[in-house]
Amino acid sequence: MSRFVTISLTQYGVNNYIVSMTTWQPEIETRPGPRYIAIADSLAADISAGRLKPGDRLPTHRDLAWKLHLTVGTITRAYAEAERRGLIAGEVGRGTYIRDRLGDAPPPLMPTPPTTDDYVDLSRNLPSASGPAAAMVAKHLADIAQSDIQPLLGYTSNQGLPAHREAGAEWLRRRGLNADPARVAVTSGAQNAMMLAIAALCRPGDVVLVEALTFYGIKSIANLLGVRPIGIEMDDDGLLPDALEAACRQHAPKALYALPTFQNPTTTIMPLERRKAIVEICRRHGVTIIEDDIYGSFDPASTPLAVLAPDITVFLTSLSKTVAPGLRLGYLHGSDAIIQRATAAIRAATFMTTPMVAEIATRLIRSGDADKAAAYQTELAERRQKLASQILHGYEFRSHPRAFHIWLKMPEPWRREEFTETARRRGVGVAPANAFAVGRAPVPHAVRIALTQPDHDADLERALSTLAEILQDSPEGALPMV
Repeated sequence: MSRFVTISLTQYGVNNYIVSMTTWQPEIETRPGPRYIAIADSLAADISAGRLKPGDRLPTHRDLAWKLHLTVGTITRAYAEAERRGLIAGEVGRGTYIRDRLGDAPPPLMPTPPTTDDYVDLSRNLPSASGPAAAMVAKHLADIAQSDIQPLLGYTSNQGLPAHREAGAEWLRRRGLNADPARVAVTSGAQNAMMLAIAALCRPGDVVLVEALTFYGIKSIANLLGVRPIGIEMDDDGLLPDALEAACRQHAPKALYALPTFQNPTTTIMPLERRKAIVEICRRHGVTIIEDDIYGSFDPASTPLAVLAPDITVFLTSLSKTVAPGLRLGYLHGSDAIIQRATAAIRAATFMTTPMVAEIATRLIRSGDADKAAAYQTELAERRQKLASQILHGYEFRSHPRAFHIWLKMPEPWRREEFTETARRRGVGVAPANAFAVGRAPVPHAVRIALTQPDHDADLERALSTLAEILQDSPEGALPMV
């Protein structure tokens, strides 16, 4: 049996979680084969037996090498093998820890809101619910109630009813895609489409490349499906082609997941020439692109990667940002082979997307209401970006006039965790950069501030003013980091 001692450490920060650090030492003397395989096997056995639990932090490479009288290179290979099996993961600031195979391994990175009525949550990038969406959906529900709803109450095709796929193709054509309804799958939102795409393209242990700062939902999906996300360095124009090229050569990835339009969290819109370079690299290395275009309708001038390379791109979108997130209705478009595998994943997971919701989405698209809802959200984002620029004037942040959020860089001596916790205690939720970070590269001291969720401009103004006041203060009153 492996030998270890567990030490509990309280980490103060965005969520005050408890980290369990262990001096785990594997029992490898009786295990056959190479030492790095024996270490990985011992790790798997201790996890299976419950001696190591999700979140437990493992010894550093150097410490374990010293205890076992092995080279640091052997420990590095052992940890790499364990990571390939989906047993462990590593994060800057946390070290190497045991993954939770059923969910996001690290403790939640979003702050827990206080139970106060005046708390303003700017940590979630949701559209406003105060626009015309409610009246639009109510009207279409009334019309559906007066029609023959029997076809919507039974089992349908896993891929979706033909009329619903045709509406999806119509929605995608507005982004310039030559969308074929036969190659559209109706999904339960964009995040569901992301999971279906990963499941269709990858097997446990495969590598998926992502932006070094990316939508945190892909981290949860990768963890659940046992794939390895590798973060790729970025600049102000998005993914760096040289970094992508190097990662393709080193890791032989199966897919690249990217948000080239209004990148989340940085708000970047990737220029056309950069998009062409990314496509060329992926094509040369046989990497399938998973393009998340959930914000694409707010920048119709941008050219989707799927337009440049339809044969190697899986295109994802939804009505969550344009109409309402509660609809949970999205579309996945790809090659015949991708659609077949994605449809098989739908059949295994949910059998089908709820036809009633897909019917509402179809009517929203065909009536033009989805476009009207998108126009409302665009006007709201523009108004609130101006408000943010006025209140946070003098501080460094990235934004775009039609983006739903801003990316605020912390001025010295503030750090992202201290600022996030202080803001939470003052009644404002923000999302720290480490919630979006993938890989071992340094994580910037920055936070994402969502602007469109509060129902009233006055609530946003009050919250942003609170953040401005915090930035003017010294962080000495914040909880210390250990």
